[in-house]
Formats: sequence, C-alpha cells, structure tokens
Amino acid sequence: MKIHEYQAKQILSEYNVPVQRGYVVSKKSDINETIQRVQNDFNSESVVVKAQIHAGGRGKGGGVKFCSNYNKAVEASQSILGMNLITPQTGKDGKIVNQIFITEAIDIDKELYFALMFDRSKNADVFIVSTEGGMDIEEVAEKFPEKIVKAWISGETKPLRDAINKIIESLELSSIKDAHTFFENIYQCYNQNDCSLLEINPLVITTEKKLIALDAKVDIDSNALFRQEKISSFHDKTEEDPLELQASEFGLNYIKLDGNVGCMVNGAGLAMATMDIIKHCGGEPANFLDVGGAANVDTIKNGFKIILSDPNVKSILINIFGGIVRCDRVANGVIQAIKELNLDVGVVVRLQGTNADLARKILDESDIKLESAETIEEAAKKAVAMVS
Repeated sequence: MKIHEYQAKQILSEYNVPVQRGYVVSKKSDINETIQRVQNDFNSESVVVKAQIHAGGRGKGGGVKFCSNYNKAVEASQSILGMNLITPQTGKDGKIVNQIFITEAIDIDKELYFALMFDRSKNADVFIVSTEGGMDIEEVAEKFPEKIVKAWISGETKPLRDAINKIIESLELSSIKDAHTFFENIYQCYNQNDCSLLEINPLVITTEKKLIALDAKVDIDSNALFRQEKISSFHDKTEEDPLELQASEFGLNYIKLDGNVGCMVNGAGLAMATMDIIKHCGGEPANFLDVGGAANVDTIKNGFKIILSDPNVKSILINIFGGIVRCDRVANGVIQAIKELNLDVGVVVRLQGTNADLARKILDESDIKLESAETIEEAAKKAVAMVS
C-alpha cells in the first residue's frame, strides 16, 4: 500500500528522524491560513508547495513549487490544488491533486539519495545510497552506476552497524553529528512498520550540517496491514483505479490493461499464462483478473461486471482450473451470470479439473451463446478470433 509524503514524514518523525515540516491542505479555503501557519510555526518566510499524489516526478510536472513569499505561495497553492498533474509515473491521463503539503523552506548544502528495501536475491534488507540526490535513481544508474552504493544488512557480527558505517563512508557523512543514529532510526521505522520500500530523495545536508528527509516515499507490505492499524487508515481510495478498487471490494484481484480480450481466471499463475497465450495467438489481453480459488455464481457475475466496465473489451476468455471448486458448479455459475447480465460480447470457457467433462456437457447443452474449449491454446484462439 502506498502512502503520501506527508504521511510518510509523520511516521518518520515518530522515530526521531528529522523531516521537512509542514501542514497538509485539502480545501482552497484553508490555503491562506495554512501558509501563515507554516511561516509562523517554522520561522520561514519562504515555503514549498507540494502536490500529494502516489507518483514520483512531481516537480517535473509542475507539482512542486518553491515560493519566496506569501503571495507567491498563495498563487502556487491555488494552482496546484485540484490540478491534473502529469508526471513520468502517472501516465498520460495524470492524477488529480486532492491534497497539497505546504512546508518550510530549507537551506540546502548537498542533496543525497537514500533507499531501504528487501533484496530477495540475498534474503536481506539493503541500503541503497548515492551522492547524486534529487535525480531519478534510474538515470543515476544509467549515467553514473559507480555512484550507487549498496550495503546489505547481513552478516554474523553487527550487520546493521556495519551497513550504516558503509553508507556513511560512501556519502562522506563522517563529520555529520548523529549520522549513525539518523540511519539507525530510519531502519527501525522501516522494520517496525512493515515497509517494503522507504525512499528519501533527496536526503539533504543543510547549511547547518544537519541531515533532513526533504522528501519521503514509503510503501507498506499490504499483507502486514492487519498489524498496522494506524497506517491502514492512511489508505487514500481516491488514488486507486476505480475498477481495481471495486474489484477489491468484491474480493477480486484486477488490473486493467490496454487490450480487448477480457480474462477471468482463478489463480495468479494461470492468469499470467492466459495473458501470455492470448498474446501468442495474436491478441491483446484487456486485464488481469484472478477470481480466487472458490469461483461461484457471485464471483463470476462480479468478474463479468468488472471486465465489461472496460468499453474496449470485445470478448471474454474464462479459464478455470477446478481443484477446490468443481467445474460443473463453475459452468452453472457462468450460465446463470450470462443470463442475468444479458452479455453482448463473445464468451469462451475453458474448464479443467474436477468434473471437467460434466462441465463441458453442461455448457454445450445450454441455450447460452458461448463456446467451450479443452486446451488453453484453443480457448485463446477462439477468443482472439471473436475480435478479429
């Protein structure tokens, strides 16, 4: 689960990590008062206005503005709040800015890059740092690969201490007071809040030689939210794709794609294989949709509703493996759902597993306009042909 910058800084502050301070605004009527509050509370005539969306590259799209005085801050805030912000990570449609973060301005001496995540290849957490802060890390990796330093938190002695010592040395921070405590506190925040990513870009050294998190991007492991009640409340549904959000409320895993062949499958692995075979047969999958291991009338009906909410869908391929669920029950569910929804697109059904033969017989003898298939390739070819 992604959270906003201001929320990430709130969590970091709880672990005594110095951050750029400010207040969030969601109503234009609160802008003037909030700017004055920032200036008074943090003794900062200049302020920074930051769009709060779940995407990077906000500055490139005009979503981050330095304002040297009150009037400029009001103008920037009025402009950014409510704007459709397009960045390299939002795609061409952009995202509506529903909140802005108005912060103190900080005198910066140097910008650094910092990230903390789990490296599955080494089964260990890893610090990733660079002296090239403020840039996209992908650009740094391409142009200056030697300037990216990794320090894994693994070993038999004191792995956290050793990793922190390595990044302090690589970032030339040995003269910065409390640098070790700074990174140790960040790691505690990352570890205790089940973060899958904690990125600070830029991490800055101020003119007063202090380390401050000028920005913060934190992703939380969704599987651990049951023990992160406070962070769960940070979930911003306005940042979610409406169809993906609706699917999650139905207990379905859905991701919209750009094709025209809708997919309804049980199991993520089988769903990926289904999309691959559609591509192999010359088609384009319209979505990833995993209905889970217990497909029934309701899940199939809801799956149809989600898929058909995409106007690009011209055919639907249902590919179900009957393990826990019996294929004949799935077949009856498909027939019932098609009757109730009065579909006007072609449907191909491939069922394998428990009672698969009985399921095919039910489908073939039904008065519903659909096609059945025995193999995944046969099913994909039929679904692709329907849109050709």
